[in-house]
Amino acid sequence: MRPKKTKKVYPEPSRRVFVAMSGGVDSSVAAALLKKRGFNVIGAHIKCFNIDGCEKKDAEDAKRVAEQLNIPFYIFDLEKEYKEKVVQYMVEEYQKGLTPNPDVMCNKEIKFGLFFDKAMKLGADYIATGHYARIGKPKSGPMSLLTARDQNKDQSYFLWTLAQNQLKRCLFPIGDYKKSEVRKLAKKFNLLTSEKKDSQGICFLGKVAIKDFLKQYIPAKRGTVLTASGKKIGEHDGSHFYTIGQRRGLNIGGAKSPLYVAEKNAKKNTLIVVEGEKNPMLYKKDILLKEINIINPETKLGTSGLDVFARVRYRQPLAKAKLYKLSNMSCRMVFSHPQKFVAPGQSAVFYSVCSKNKALLGGGVIC
Repeated sequence: MRPKKTKKVYPEPSRRVFVAMSGGVDSSVAAALLKKRGFNVIGAHIKCFNIDGCEKKDAEDAKRVAEQLNIPFYIFDLEKEYKEKVVQYMVEEYQKGLTPNPDVMCNKEIKFGLFFDKAMKLGADYIATGHYARIGKPKSGPMSLLTARDQNKDQSYFLWTLAQNQLKRCLFPIGDYKKSEVRKLAKKFNLLTSEKKDSQGICFLGKVAIKDFLKQYIPAKRGTVLTASGKKIGEHDGSHFYTIGQRRGLNIGGAKSPLYVAEKNAKKNTLIVVEGEKNPMLYKKDILLKEINIINPETKLGTSGLDVFARVRYRQPLAKAKLYKLSNMSCRMVFSHPQKFVAPGQSAVFYSVCSKNKALLGGGVIC
């Protein structure tokens, strides 16, 4: 069950590594693999804000796995910071009429921000997580962030905010394995999380619907649902509760084909919907990105454009595009073919066209 050989970075095994253990199978196997390879492994559970009560169970599972592996275990209480940097960010973005990505913000501010910094201060040489991604380093030059071997589970999309100083101190032990192989390894290591189901959706919400959560912070406000021609065909309870491309929850009958949200206006509190997912209004070929982060400093953006592969949603197939620099923090992305359901506030990431393992060059927030 050995994975295919790839250029990966595993430093001297005796180094101390803090493993972020969520209580799930992926991070459990990550800790087990590192211990097997001879690292000085320390388990660390990051306590975050959670509204459905599963946090205690996850923390207990992480602790029990650490006991199975006979490694030290600590809990990093970052609940207050998580509320401020992730939850508040998400609510404020929805209030603006945008569709934020809390998983990206969690990685940026919590896992590879506060947790990373605290681990380094406690003497860690590295931190490790259960992300499906890989790190590579050429014979000379900066580190690279590569897609996972399991392309169906690849999580590089959520890691576009990482910088070189972080990549040098990060390990992604399961990036060379397929999910099915990770499950088999969990059983081989006799880990109690081997059969535990993967979490779905936004982590801190659990089974709570995002709309129900947002209603605790954003008051419902009746607004109109319009066709592309401006005809009123229904009402909604707040445009900020919807996102581009949304189909469910519109509760509008009479259409021959499924209705999709094509545009939303937070100031006017209106939604424009169209019939059928092939409607041109649901596609965009030219988008603007802000808050750009370039992972590899050797990547040079210019006004003449850089050929890349890109995606505007998690698990979306990579599409050919050209990236044009507008400023140090913004750029223009032009796809070869129009892309569906482009939602302002979401992340757009771009990869090298030359890399066999698809090196993630960077990303930005869709304007």
